[in-house]
Amino acid sequence: MSKEKTTRVTVEADKLRSEIRDKSVKVLDIRKEEDYKQGHIPDAINLPLANLLADDSPEKVLQYVQSFGIGDETRVVVYDDTFGALASRIAWTLEYIGHEDVSLLDITYGAWKKLGLEVNSQTPTLVKTNHSLKLQPQILATSDYLVPAKERGAILVDNRERLNYLEQHIPGAINMPYRMLASGQNILRPKEDLRRMIQNRNILPDSEIITYCGSVGTLSGLGYYALKSLGMQNVKLYVRSFKEWKSLEKPIEQQKDANYWDLSAE
Repeated sequence: MSKEKTTRVTVEADKLRSEIRDKSVKVLDIRKEEDYKQGHIPDAINLPLANLLADDSPEKVLQYVQSFGIGDETRVVVYDDTFGALASRIAWTLEYIGHEDVSLLDITYGAWKKLGLEVNSQTPTLVKTNHSLKLQPQILATSDYLVPAKERGAILVDNRERLNYLEQHIPGAINMPYRMLASGQNILRPKEDLRRMIQNRNILPDSEIITYCGSVGTLSGLGYYALKSLGMQNVKLYVRSFKEWKSLEKPIEQQKDANYWDLSAE
């Protein structure tokens, strides 16, 4: 990703409404097809996360992108109704194949409806286009990458629930539960809150950080974008997460007393 070109991590509802009216954006709805058909943000294109996870190879993702009429320079905004976690996984995947201009809607579809904003059930007409494939390996972490990265001083951030983390986690990982990332109806807390959260965990702004969660990189995708919203450049997502780590029989750390938690870092 070009450091010279800064992309908004989140976009406000009013800004997105303006971009939809100007036809200057492609909007992706990550909910299930049946939910999408009942109503969605105008002109939104449905891409259920389950469809992507069935085959998230770069080649398959590129097929989706091109069929949606998304070119290299197309502005893309992604939303869901699951506190931004599913949308984050899709946004990261687009970023990984080299799409630079992708943001998350800063509220969920449920919040959009509660605000009384426009919805409809029409499926937009799509015109296929071309999109290049420029993989961004610097935002991806694999199981083999983790150990040497930790030895170099990289910080592992576990975005699962506290109890899951306390019961077992990758050795040395710091817990930043996904539930702490949101505030009110917004999928991410204000930057000053997030900044305080990482400071309390002794995470420096120029640290290399690798986020992970339970299985497919959704909760940790939200963690990834929470860190990116603070301008942190060296952030990676361990997409296959703890499920793969355990299946590979890698070392695991456990908290001796899982009922104990030090709240001083909150």
